[in-house]
Amino acid sequence: MNIPATLRYTKDHEWIKLDGNIATIGITDFAQGELGDIVYVEIETVGKTLAAETVFGTVEAVKTVSDLFLPVAGTINEVNPALTANPELVNSDPYGEGWMIKMTVTNPAEVDGLLDAAGYENLVG
Repeated sequence: MNIPATLRYTKDHEWIKLDGNIATIGITDFAQGELGDIVYVEIETVGKTLAAETVFGTVEAVKTVSDLFLPVAGTINEVNPALTANPELVNSDPYGEGWMIKMTVTNPAEVDGLLDAAGYENLVG
């Protein structure tokens, strides 16, 4: 299982990469493995300002639909356009081409309260 040390993680299996006050967010390698083949990603929250732990979209796999939770508060700026035609990128490259959203973070210090790679590895065992 791949858990990059440069990212932060949530207990709901989202990852976040912060660059200044802009964050890129997706689901973890563990999460995509548990979900199975991703067939659809639905995110209709672009332009909305949401609180941490708010549902910002859903991911649909062959057998289930799962909510996506925002790791920190902020405004959704962009959805990965590649996921419309190729949702399987979430399976093949969850930390790269399979990213889901970019957002402006309200308080970048909130990211420090999330799990680091070791904490996430302990969570998923």
